[in-house]
Amino acid sequence: MDTVNAVKNGKTILGIELGSTRIKGVLIDKNGNVLATGIHDWENSFVNEIWTYGFEEIHTGLRQCYSSLRKDVETKYGVTLEKIGAIGISAMMHGYIALDSKGNPIAPFQTWRNTNTQEAADKLTELFRFNIPLRWTIAHLYQRMLSQEEHVKRLDYVVTLSGYIHLLLTGKKVIGIGDAAGMFPIDSDTLTYDADMAKKFNRLAKECGYPWKMEDIFPRVLAAGESAGVLTQEGAALLDETGTLKAGIPLCPPEGDAGTGMVATNSVAPGTGNVSAGTSTFAMIVLDKQLRILHREIDMVTTPTGFACAMSHANNGTTDLNAWVQLFEEFSSLMEIKTTAGELFEKLYTHTLQGDPDCGGLLAYGYYSGENITMMNEGRPVFLRTPGSRFNLANFMRVHLYTSLGAVKLGLDILTQQEQVRVDRITAHGGFFKTKGVGQRYLAAAVAAPVTVMKTASEGGAWGIALLAAFMMNKKDNESLEEFLETRIFPDISGDTVMPESDDMEGFQVFMEHYQKGLAIEKSAIEHMDWQGAGPLRFFGD
Repeated sequence: MDTVNAVKNGKTILGIELGSTRIKGVLIDKNGNVLATGIHDWENSFVNEIWTYGFEEIHTGLRQCYSSLRKDVETKYGVTLEKIGAIGISAMMHGYIALDSKGNPIAPFQTWRNTNTQEAADKLTELFRFNIPLRWTIAHLYQRMLSQEEHVKRLDYVVTLSGYIHLLLTGKKVIGIGDAAGMFPIDSDTLTYDADMAKKFNRLAKECGYPWKMEDIFPRVLAAGESAGVLTQEGAALLDETGTLKAGIPLCPPEGDAGTGMVATNSVAPGTGNVSAGTSTFAMIVLDKQLRILHREIDMVTTPTGFACAMSHANNGTTDLNAWVQLFEEFSSLMEIKTTAGELFEKLYTHTLQGDPDCGGLLAYGYYSGENITMMNEGRPVFLRTPGSRFNLANFMRVHLYTSLGAVKLGLDILTQQEQVRVDRITAHGGFFKTKGVGQRYLAAAVAAPVTVMKTASEGGAWGIALLAAFMMNKKDNESLEEFLETRIFPDISGDTVMPESDDMEGFQVFMEHYQKGLAIEKSAIEHMDWQGAGPLRFFGD
């Protein structure tokens, strides 16, 4: 009855995260317990050489996710959801959404997956003396300026996906500092965009003939715990197509999936780290000191409270791995064997434990798109073996799990070996770790450190942004986010910890030697294979 009353009286918190392949909603109580969930599956499209989601897809997906959650609430508690204590919106970081003065999109949404910003990223990195990755919002904006795209003249607002949704729901042009850190470099002392770098960029804008300044067209930065507006009548109508949800609900600052991943794994204090492995794979290490030198492979971002954080971000994670599992699903159907995708993943993942620690000499690259860590602007999924390789199902699946961690491992090596970054613990989350004891074991081998997967790992970033909304709503005077998570959310949440095994570490190291040597093959595939969407494969010179 306590839970029913909490739902009925609006003593709950809603978090919604728009991920690469799924939009998920999580309704929690003030202690972080999950009360209901909602999902909507979707997928990006490659249109006119751009990885994108249509704006109508975004609006529809948001409504469908909320509708799924609302129905879950009605089924479990017999309550129609009218009131919610607070809401938080999260989404894929980076990318580029451009709006005019009326709030209308004036260019396709370019996601983090796009690598068509090399010229801009290189020039900005040199100008700022600060690494600007290809997927950052400022790189997308500057590339559009360099290309003299017509819409830039009409530009009034540039934002990420979470900030765009937040604008639709509240009318407020704000962004959480963690998401802002993937748009433009952040000053952790002032908790906003770096002023000196902003001045340098504004000079570039003036030279290109644009009247605006970066600060005028980017969202205002807010830290965790700050109020970010309330749900408007229009926002409520967008979210809930039944018209039942009431306006006036407070929202926390919208955040990116990196920040919500940190919160969901209690990895927001210096020395802590987390690895999120799914469609993309990234490792976040909260720093207790600045890096010595600039590394193009490493993003410098922040936690939701503004602590400096180093990110090893690989654009490619499990997309190609998932495609192979779908192939086995198709084969099962052909053979009239009844199974589910979930059963296939669990069986195939578990079977990899029977494989060789070095994958039997097999090699794969799941480069569905470009990969910034290895400096590839496009991708070609590749599987390779020699006549002497030990080619069996266990090794075949194991190498695809290993390679999902390959690029991010290169970035982590820079941090731990070259920069001597301290890592007290690694917490993992994401679909890669859903099968117990498999992906977790391979990550432990890759990082040569214990890896913990918490019981709440499957709730992911939607739970993380719900916790940020709960922090805003329930925080005590002078209570930090670190204290809130440590003392009020995570004391009773257990997890499974796996220690690295020596055979796995040695085998993973051999795989990585093959991985680095074979990058020339991946590069050659990009140079010599012209892959046009779903059309026929054409070789250059044919």
